[in-house]
Amino acid sequence: MIRGVDGTAPESPGSRVHRIHQKSKKYRPECDTLAQQTDPEGINMPGVFEVYVETHFSAAHALRGYPGDCARLHGHNWIVRVFVRCRELDDTGIGIDFRVIKEHVRDVLRGLDHCNINEIPPFRELNPSSENIAQYLHQELSRRINSEAVRVSKIQVSETPDAGAFYWEE
Repeated sequence: MIRGVDGTAPESPGSRVHRIHQKSKKYRPECDTLAQQTDPEGINMPGVFEVYVETHFSAAHALRGYPGDCARLHGHNWIVRVFVRCRELDDTGIGIDFRVIKEHVRDVLRGLDHCNINEIPPFRELNPSSENIAQYLHQELSRRINSEAVRVSKIQVSETPDAGAFYWEE
């Protein structure tokens, strides 16, 4: 079992991440007005906040069936950006604490870092392209982060600083 910095499982009651995340999940109607804007004609337009964290991991992969060099095992220093949306802010003006997002991202990436991604489920069957890795991260992080108050909006995965893929759900 993966343990947080305080020795507890990240989502177990009493853990630091659990306490911080629970605070960010509380619905606070008085904060709705912070995310509301009125256009010149007086029509209410709900506002949305989007925050992101960026991190990286190092791993190898091979693209099965690719007609070129990337079919051979090779590595990248992958760059990952996780975007999270919310409509409400807490008393300190925060939608979700960056530390909460970073802790969840660290937990998920721990399973990919310094590995051959082709050997990790679901990539034993699914080609480990940037697109598929972005979708995998979106699914894993959504299970951990999404609530009534916050939602993972999109994931960016880049193999190099100038080439990558986004994944989001509509």
